[in-house]
Amino acid sequence: MNKRQRIAEENIVLLDLWHQSQAGDSLAFCQLADKQYRTLFNYASQFTSDREFVKDSIQELLIHIWEKRESINIQFVTIYFLRALRNQLMQEFRRNNASQALLDIDDVDQISDYQTIETEIERREVFTENQVKVRSALEELPRRQKEAIFLKYFEGMDNEQIADLMQVNRQSVANLLFKGITSLKTQMHWISMIVMTFFNFV
Repeated sequence: MNKRQRIAEENIVLLDLWHQSQAGDSLAFCQLADKQYRTLFNYASQFTSDREFVKDSIQELLIHIWEKRESINIQFVTIYFLRALRNQLMQEFRRNNASQALLDIDDVDQISDYQTIETEIERREVFTENQVKVRSALEELPRRQKEAIFLKYFEGMDNEQIADLMQVNRQSVANLLFKGITSLKTQMHWISMIVMTFFNFV
């Protein structure tokens, strides 16, 4: 089973839980929230180093979704949750950028947020020595390139879905992915084929 098929099947399971949640099944919603939590936390951690703020934001998001569940129409569960969290974070940053110890959204690439991505990678496969070098190279990418790569190769989204989530056009997503992969290959001349294989380019 390839990644796209696996993600499609996962979405079927998530949609089933969502439909049960819409009908008022709180246990189903708890199961859904549990399945989404790690992805939400990893994604939000790309925007701020304040882990408690991330946890609080996710909790607020889940409460909001539960309260509004009857009026929410979802086709792709993970995409909806990520988009909703991204919008919530942006609003919080605009309201509290001077009063909370948060990183500006445009300056996130100045910190090393790879620990969260590393967790996601290590959950899926054991790294060889050369794959560790891929991880190190990813740390050096600008935030938006890193975000696009996270969504594409760790969450399995296509370019149109990423564009919708990041609020850019498809060509911008393609450019971000191309620049990100090109940067990785430039940093690691002699293991470029490993990079290509790692990101399912071959």
